[in-house]
Amino acid sequence: MAKMKAILCTNYGSPEVLQLGEVKKPVPQDNEVLAKIHATAVTASDCFIRELKVPGNPSFPKKQLMKFMMRLFIGFSKPRNPIIGLVFSGVIESVGKSIKQYKKGDAIYGFTGVSRGTYAEYKYTSAKEIARGEIALKPNNVSHEEAVAIVYGGVLATHFMRDANLQNGQKVLIYGASGSIGTIVVQLAKYFGVEVTAVCSASNFDLMKSLGADKLIDYTKEDATNLLEEYDFILDAVGKNKSSKLKTQLKKTLSHHGKYVSVDDGLLKIQPDYLVRLKELTEAGCIKAVIDKQYPFEAIVKAHRYVDKGHKKGNVVIKL
Repeated sequence: MAKMKAILCTNYGSPEVLQLGEVKKPVPQDNEVLAKIHATAVTASDCFIRELKVPGNPSFPKKQLMKFMMRLFIGFSKPRNPIIGLVFSGVIESVGKSIKQYKKGDAIYGFTGVSRGTYAEYKYTSAKEIARGEIALKPNNVSHEEAVAIVYGGVLATHFMRDANLQNGQKVLIYGASGSIGTIVVQLAKYFGVEVTAVCSASNFDLMKSLGADKLIDYTKEDATNLLEEYDFILDAVGKNKSSKLKTQLKKTLSHHGKYVSVDDGLLKIQPDYLVRLKELTEAGCIKAVIDKQYPFEAIVKAHRYVDKGHKKGNVVIKL
């Protein structure tokens, strides 16, 4: 029986619950493709699952109810699928005979749904998951590490901006612009021809300028609220886990028909065109990957510790 290396989430808790082990290598069925993973990433979602952390700061009993629902969905004492991980980039090793749109040797990237499982050497994807848009051909002008650094933020940015209807000349503010989602939103907003105000710490100002941000606000400054203008679209790319004096003022700065969106609003449902569209924009040079750190597969615990600090710039990539 063929084996593969995988990172197993043995319990809910600190990064130390993640352990390197060996499991059975998947054998693809007729309606599946099997990919050799070259790179994955440690995302905020991975850390939430690992820690069984409820987004935001809900009070009792709401927090306990939300945790119960998470356990019901993911697993009670530990994740039902011990191999977590949402994103990957790799190469198809084998294709089931009923799959026609991919062939052996195709370089692909993906954002998994409930199956997760990208902290491993191999990942299979079913025909249903393919139809949902969970994999696509990788952008041909970037490496696997760069591709996987585009997937998570790119899919979420596309999802939360899908109804923004941005027009040339409008004003957009992104709170938490230096993270994996924010760095893509800045680039997408510039692609639509809007004026972008990026909110982050001053240490990330150079990065924001390199991505095209027009104006910069340091959320830690006491006078930051004085820099606010009127905006047509505001994206809170941080969510309810972090707040500031500046953030509480943002909804008051919306234009008459302005829209405020938080990454905590609703559940992500990937659409078939998300990854395809990101591929096109990446190949056209409109989107570039932002990678903070890269770790080898065996150092994923160290990578989780770093992401837990909450100050990463863009993405933390894991190389297999």
